[in-house]
Amino acid sequence: MSLLQKTPLIGQARQREMLKSATTFTYSETPEGPLQAHFFTPEGFEPGDKRPLIIFLHGGFWDTPMATQFVPHCLHFAQRGAVTVTVETRVGSVHRTGPVEALEDLKEFLKWVKTYEPHFGVDPSKVIFAGAAGGAFTILAMTLPKPAKNAEPPAYTPAAFLLFSSLLDPIVRPLLDRFPDHATAKRMSPLKSVRRKAPPMILFHGKKDRLTPLSTVEKFYKSMRWRRNKIELVEYETADHAFFNFNVSDQHYEWSVNAADRFLVDLKILPPPPVIEEGIVEPM
Repeated sequence: MSLLQKTPLIGQARQREMLKSATTFTYSETPEGPLQAHFFTPEGFEPGDKRPLIIFLHGGFWDTPMATQFVPHCLHFAQRGAVTVTVETRVGSVHRTGPVEALEDLKEFLKWVKTYEPHFGVDPSKVIFAGAAGGAFTILAMTLPKPAKNAEPPAYTPAAFLLFSSLLDPIVRPLLDRFPDHATAKRMSPLKSVRRKAPPMILFHGKKDRLTPLSTVEKFYKSMRWRRNKIELVEYETADHAFFNFNVSDQHYEWSVNAADRFLVDLKILPPPPVIEEGIVEPM
């Protein structure tokens, strides 16, 4: 039984319509099929610009394709001056793959972007990774664990993470069955890879999340804080696993995207929102 059967629908048809405004590229030809990345650019964008790049990895626990999940977030941050992209990775229901392949796809995408960096107007010092559930796991699995000997480093050092309903401990079934073995799951686990000098990150989590329990996120947060990392945890009292999605809760979507925006402003990655008069912020 799919874990996502308990998750409300997130308006895929509406978001596919929104995806039509993206510029789509095939970034990888895998043995299981091509993978695409869907880019959104801000008004006035020109190749050669030096802009923040925000990379979104969808949830779905490496089983369900959900490339449209972060389209509203992409549109919001493109309006704020960033280049944004929602990235497809291989998933079990389509490609018969798991988290190891998703991690390989993320690394491949970063190398591909690096090759075309001037075309996409990327400021390499302002590359932000954002993800939900298994996507959040994949981001952290790439950056937190100590790299294997002679391993090729990722193409970019992230400036920040925006993480939603994060999966941090995969040593539970049925998720564990999606890894080649227990040792691989343990090696990739963010909860077991906590370290000093991690990139700044903000985590958004619902207190009623039954798929990725808040207690695990709180444990990760406290361990990271103890090691003096810059990390914020924003909890939502009545929210479940899918709370941050645009068509699940307008209020939770607005709260979380505005908090993510503020976090990037505080890091000086984004400029402050425009103020039109008497401290009133122009609506996005």
